[in-house]
Amino acid sequence: MKNILTKIAIVCLIFLGMNGYSQEKSKKPFDVKRNEVYIDSMMTNALSKGFFPGAQIMVGTKDGILISKNYGFQDYYKKQAVKSEDVFDLASMSKVLGATLVTMRLVGDGKLKLTDQVGEIVPMYKNTAISDLTLFELLTHTSGLTPSITFYQALLSTPDNSPLLNKEKSEQYVEPFDVMFVNKNIVYDSKYLAFEPKENWVQIYKNMWLNPEFYPSVYDRIAKANTNPRGKYLYSDLNLLLVKQMIETKTGKKLDQFTNEIYTELGISRIGYNPLKWTSIDNVMPTEVDNLFRKDTIKGYVHDEAAAIFGGVSGNAGLFANAESISVICKMLMNNGNFKGKQILKANVVKEFTDSPLAKEGIYRGLGFDKRKPDEFFTKDDFGHTGFTGTFFFMNPNTNRFLIILTNRVNPTRTNRLMYKDDFSTKIWKQINK
Repeated sequence: MKNILTKIAIVCLIFLGMNGYSQEKSKKPFDVKRNEVYIDSMMTNALSKGFFPGAQIMVGTKDGILISKNYGFQDYYKKQAVKSEDVFDLASMSKVLGATLVTMRLVGDGKLKLTDQVGEIVPMYKNTAISDLTLFELLTHTSGLTPSITFYQALLSTPDNSPLLNKEKSEQYVEPFDVMFVNKNIVYDSKYLAFEPKENWVQIYKNMWLNPEFYPSVYDRIAKANTNPRGKYLYSDLNLLLVKQMIETKTGKKLDQFTNEIYTELGISRIGYNPLKWTSIDNVMPTEVDNLFRKDTIKGYVHDEAAAIFGGVSGNAGLFANAESISVICKMLMNNGNFKGKQILKANVVKEFTDSPLAKEGIYRGLGFDKRKPDEFFTKDDFGHTGFTGTFFFMNPNTNRFLIILTNRVNPTRTNRLMYKDDFSTKIWKQINK
């Protein structure tokens, strides 16, 4: 009997040892030097091949920063090297670092519920096809709303009604825009657009102001955009436009006021909408050369046209930030909503928003947060978001690591997708979690 017990004890010790080894292996010390060499190599390759002009990269844990580096220049003229204080247009990362963070705060405070319906909160949608869409559906992109609407193109026309864009370059279609060419005879709608300030008009670019009477047509188009099956995943910018409207209508407070309150609590100042209100233009990374709408190299104003028509403050885009400010938000989320002893967001809300509530249905999204189907790069617990301008941030609570990559790959054109073809960001993500 004694021998049997001894053998069982040995087996238990071996099992515990193996299990302990497995846990230890998953949380083995981060080799800063090895990872820094890898990132430097990836960046050298990316810059030499023209993936983007410049970048900030930061790797950290919920307790501190492991790697923080700047690479390249603000643009391909190479006159100004990237600095730590430079801010990047975050594009769709704004969805989580702006509207979603505010929603988490309001849900935690009992001021919004995930079952709240658009029409219940925002009166203009009460008798429309989207009236019963829930906040949950909007945040998980299961609302059925079409991916996007080019609202701004309704402000443009041509004298002979010829198309704004053409696939072929010609005498009439000269300047490039994305994979198209722009009609040289474009006319702006003077009823809704002005090139000097007007009382109560909304500034949408450094020399452009929009008549707010344009907005009802925008909301009407959103109300009619529910053209896909509800309950199925379809990523849509319109979802977060509606989340912003729900936030602002329910509370009577603007989205940027809310975000600034949270950022102030976190002690971060290099993040926000409309960066020229809080930093110098020299510290803002340029994005695309826009030959269609703004006829300029965009710098200091949001790249996304939908966010632009809302004055740079939108649920889908609009935030600018540097890696350092985003790292504080990462630490807070990885510490269950707590930062330096202050409970910024309720722990149960952080868990609810960063889980995969629809994973059984094959939908790998959190509430607002991007999640991925587990593969060689991502685990089921990873969460974060990416941005059209070439931005990426993800957190892995199991390895206690986060990664922030900020680039301006759309400078000078959005057609540059080299970083995606090379799996640039996901390769680095995989490397730091080994």
